[in-house]
Amino acid sequence: MNLDTIKNEIANHLNKQVLIKVYGMRNKNYEVRGVISGVYPAIFTVNQDGLEKSFSYSDVATKEIIIKYM
Repeated sequence: MNLDTIKNEIANHLNKQVLIKVYGMRNKNYEVRGVISGVYPAIFTVNQDGLEKSFSYSDVATKEIIIKYM
């Protein structure tokens, strides 16, 4: 996928529930369940119980994070 496609797809799901699986280094994997709260040129943010976490579109492109729309 190219970055413009990823940005458009995420922007279309603004204010909607998502589940994000993060595949970190050294097997430190975790999940973030929340609402996409912001879409910016290089990153997007997810609000999880009042905490805002940011992710980059390039992480989606390289499959370091997987987004599942609810």
